[in-house]
Amino acid sequence: MSTTTPTPARSGAGKAPQGAGRRKKRPMGKQNLAGWLFSTPFLALFGVFMLFPIVATLVMSFTDFGQRNVRKPMDANFVGLENYTKLFSDDQFLRAMFNTAYFVVVGVPLTIGLGLLIAVLLNSGIDRARTFFRVGFYAPVVTTIVAVAIVWRFVLDPSDGLIAGLGDELGFTAPDFLGSETWAMPSLIVMAVWRNLGTVMVLMIAGLQAIPAEVREAARLDGASAWQELRRITVPLLRPTLLYATVITTIGYLNVFEEPFVMTQGGPSDSTMTVSLDMYFQGFRFFNMGYASAMAYVLFVVIMGITVLQLRLMKDNTK
Repeated sequence: MSTTTPTPARSGAGKAPQGAGRRKKRPMGKQNLAGWLFSTPFLALFGVFMLFPIVATLVMSFTDFGQRNVRKPMDANFVGLENYTKLFSDDQFLRAMFNTAYFVVVGVPLTIGLGLLIAVLLNSGIDRARTFFRVGFYAPVVTTIVAVAIVWRFVLDPSDGLIAGLGDELGFTAPDFLGSETWAMPSLIVMAVWRNLGTVMVLMIAGLQAIPAEVREAARLDGASAWQELRRITVPLLRPTLLYATVITTIGYLNVFEEPFVMTQGGPSDSTMTVSLDMYFQGFRFFNMGYASAMAYVLFVVIMGITVLQLRLMKDNTK
């Protein structure tokens, strides 16, 4: 029987070359440099169109900057807190603050409540043409304010409008919705709710679809009614979505500008004058830029305060 002598293995055979399989680490300095280079276009745009105007507005709020200072901004006089103290003795600004608060207190619950109701119906109660209804409710969100204003002027017109025509048929006289101090603000609130309902609806549908079906089925097996299911299961599990929707809706309504600007110009008798609209008039109609800048920062502080308060109040409920 012949035997074979094993060949001695060569030194280093079967071993991977030193350093093979290791990825070369790029120096952190080069990685950071590449990141900053890619971020430069955004940072430039942000600095020019966002950061600079924010800082400039803050500086202007402590000056009497006006039309005469547009060409020579450095000639504006420093007035300290005079613009801020003047705001709280300005009857028009205080009326605008009250109108804005009224718009928020009435408009936000209506928008959130109706948005949740429609989302629940579209998610489970309506089987046919569900996509059609979703598109229909969301269409006003992406429609321009000019088109929305044309529609609502036709609806609210006291002589030839849709409601006036319906009143003639049913035997009642429709009020002058946009020309009445009593009806002007409620009319704008209804218009804003109709226009922003789609955003809340989409958020709520997304939240509803994230709720496990097993939870609903268990509740129904236990004999829960539709109202009990909504109150004890749907709403508690939707609290993070409700918080987000409430915060962004509140911020949007605190900044309300387009509806009164297009429909009423703040009238009649300042009954629809909001802080943003008053700010616009002071800055671009009367050219009191410093005073308008102070308005902007007061509104900013109010928005920040309300947002923080909402987050803290609902923080424990969203854990």
